[in-house]
Amino acid sequence: MADDGSPTPPDPFGGIPFLGDMMRAMASQGPLNWDLALQFAAMGARGEDPDPDPSTSSRIEWNALADIADLRVGAVTGLATGPSGRHPEILTVTRAGWAARALSDLRPLFTDLATSLSSNSGTDGESTADPLAAMLGQLSKMMAPAMMGMSVGSMAGALARHALGQYDLPLARPTAREILVVDSSVQTFADDWSIPRDDVRVWVLVHELASHAALSSPAAVDGMMASIRSHVAAFRPDPTALMDRLGSIDPGDMGDGGIEGVMSSVQSMFSDPLVLLGAVRSAEQDAIAPVLDAQVAAIRGYVDWIVDTVGAQLLGTTATIAEAVRRRRLEYGSDARLIEALLGLTLNTTQMARGRSFVEGVLERGGSDRLPHMLTDPSLLPTPNEVDAPGLWLARLEVL
Repeated sequence: MADDGSPTPPDPFGGIPFLGDMMRAMASQGPLNWDLALQFAAMGARGEDPDPDPSTSSRIEWNALADIADLRVGAVTGLATGPSGRHPEILTVTRAGWAARALSDLRPLFTDLATSLSSNSGTDGESTADPLAAMLGQLSKMMAPAMMGMSVGSMAGALARHALGQYDLPLARPTAREILVVDSSVQTFADDWSIPRDDVRVWVLVHELASHAALSSPAAVDGMMASIRSHVAAFRPDPTALMDRLGSIDPGDMGDGGIEGVMSSVQSMFSDPLVLLGAVRSAEQDAIAPVLDAQVAAIRGYVDWIVDTVGAQLLGTTATIAEAVRRRRLEYGSDARLIEALLGLTLNTTQMARGRSFVEGVLERGGSDRLPHMLTDPSLLPTPNEVDAPGLWLARLEVL
């Protein structure tokens, strides 16, 4: 019997002490097993390709170019990228180093996510009379920290394989003194697209410095990130999700694939961490989504405009690099995409176009000096209606 008098769910490893001890040890770090997360992140980031340590000279070269890029970003926006008028140090790292720093910087966010997935219950504490369902629920609870650690680590590793700089995901970071770039990935990207390496370095620096300035602002930290935290806290695990999905597979409807087709469906289902963890989108998330989408679209739209404007000044044109980066994003695998869904980030081309349209509308009606205002306070971020009708946002600024 449990403390509240309800029947204690059966221990799925009651007859296998070794496995029971192992599962309890894996769950001992809380809602997310960070040791597993770091291991899977490093494995995913390295893959089968070389992940060379950057040279000392490359860091010097990056920081020399950053001095120029930072002056132009400041001149165009009036925003400071770092304290005391000095831009953050540019650190050249390996892919595995990028993944480890991402996990460290975003640990509170991922912990909130794991806590939400493990503590929010769709049954309001009601016990189930089905012994199999009870056992599966107990098994899911015991496995959740390990599964979450492996999933988050795999997602970070997948992102690291594509990342050129720190802000491939538009998320505020806790430190204002450093910006990470993956020098080997930048070199490979430049060579694959036959673009001069220094041109790609300048573009990446402008993007990273502009993102850093925008995402370190009060509007991003206390507005957009607050919306993201609300989103991750609003997951409502469904303890019957796994059983429902299993029940939806009809062995009599095997088609040409035969039993292999059914087994493929089962394998696909068990490889989906959202199903294994019982995560489902909630009504609260549906309510948060339009606000978060508008905030992300506006901030990303402004960053894209800065990159285009400064890049044109320094490089003449950035169209080739921007298109190559866009195509690189299309190569993201399911692990990299999953992290966007878990955090509530919609980063598709439609949202990018929406953000650009907002910025262009503000420029046409009010000039570029109005755009930085939205970063000064969370209340000044555009609403969903204002993103689609920039004149409404400008009118609200006139009243304030």
